[in-house]
Amino acid sequence: MSEVNRRTFLTTTGAVAAASLAARASAEGANETVRAAVLGLNGRGQTHIQGFMGTKGVKVAVLCDPDQVVLNERAKQFESKYGYKPDTETDLRKVYDRKDVDVVGVATPNHWHSLATIWACQAGKDVYVEKPGSHNIFEGRKMVEAAKKYDRIVQHGVQLRSSEAVREAVDHLRNGLIGKVYMARGLVFRNRPSIKHAKDPDTAPATLNWDIWQGPAQAREFSKRIVHYNWHWHWPYGNGDVGNQGIHETDMCLWGLGLETLPTDIIAMGGKFLWDDDKETPEVLSSTYLFPDQKQMIEFEVRPWSTNTEGGVGVGNIFYGSEGYMTINGYNSYESFTRDGKAGPKGKDGDPVGKHFANFIEAVRSRSRSNLHGPVETAHTASALAHLGNISYRVGRRLKFDPVHERFIGDTEADALLTREYRKPYIVPNQV
Repeated sequence: MSEVNRRTFLTTTGAVAAASLAARASAEGANETVRAAVLGLNGRGQTHIQGFMGTKGVKVAVLCDPDQVVLNERAKQFESKYGYKPDTETDLRKVYDRKDVDVVGVATPNHWHSLATIWACQAGKDVYVEKPGSHNIFEGRKMVEAAKKYDRIVQHGVQLRSSEAVREAVDHLRNGLIGKVYMARGLVFRNRPSIKHAKDPDTAPATLNWDIWQGPAQAREFSKRIVHYNWHWHWPYGNGDVGNQGIHETDMCLWGLGLETLPTDIIAMGGKFLWDDDKETPEVLSSTYLFPDQKQMIEFEVRPWSTNTEGGVGVGNIFYGSEGYMTINGYNSYESFTRDGKAGPKGKDGDPVGKHFANFIEAVRSRSRSNLHGPVETAHTASALAHLGNISYRVGRRLKFDPVHERFIGDTEADALLTREYRKPYIVPNQV
């Protein structure tokens, strides 16, 4: 589809598609099959396939990936496991053109997340988008605006929000179990070894549509430095581990503290101390975020080597209150302790991924965004918190931020990192 035709299509059919799905859901009831497409199949896309296929009344109709080798392999695996072969596409725009697709799972690299979500909303599709919801703060806000304008259901892939144990933990925080909660820590102590060096430039394999893979990012020569996983550690495509694994924990910090806004003061320091390799993002990053009006703060630490835990937490959160503290370990357990170290309430349940997909489909059927455990607004704020820490690290200083207008105060250099230069036709628009 040409860009001109795409604009016409999105303008004239988005609202119709949205109304059509809502009408079908109302007329035919909860037994109607929801048809899903999964975009991006190398990593988390496999979880999306399992999540959709494990949810009652959902059928994966389309698999999409710009790498034909990955696409063929996933289609083969899918047919072997589920007994039928879904349609396949290498261009996500062709998926959006289809009227038989109701929802899409966005499991692409980070730099595609917001635009893929915006285009899906404009085409009348509901979206389950992987973390981080955005690659930068500007496009995260546009994603929120698109979901609202086109009345779409958008779920952020932070599955801990569907953990019964973690939801119980948040209720305890709200009800004063550890007193006034004044600080949260997010911890990402993951074993991230050297990715070594790859030669540049290289030649893209004929089976990979390199233009589509790059999408909104500026064009460059293909490199094995970034395809297919190590893009996480390169600024044009990823956001380092604070914007990778860390989004679960930035989201948990905000959720547990009851914050729905961004901080006013940010400072971050870190660097590469272990490996001489191709990573651009820091191996170690320590960030502090201040919310003076709420008298709360967040500390966040990324560490590339699994050493000690803190309070039993290696990947998770610690909440500090006037009467004790609470730990969130991983995605599905918590413990609490009084000021004198005595154990309080604790809880643990199973893997919440399936519950998170089920929650998304429930909201799709009911057309009620209020039912979502991980609504699009939280996708923006959780991702933006990580972006703010990265920006402070990249400019090398403490930053003052206006959370209402989502701009830095008197800092054009930092403001420039709130967005990016997009290339045609993969442009995140100012007006969605």
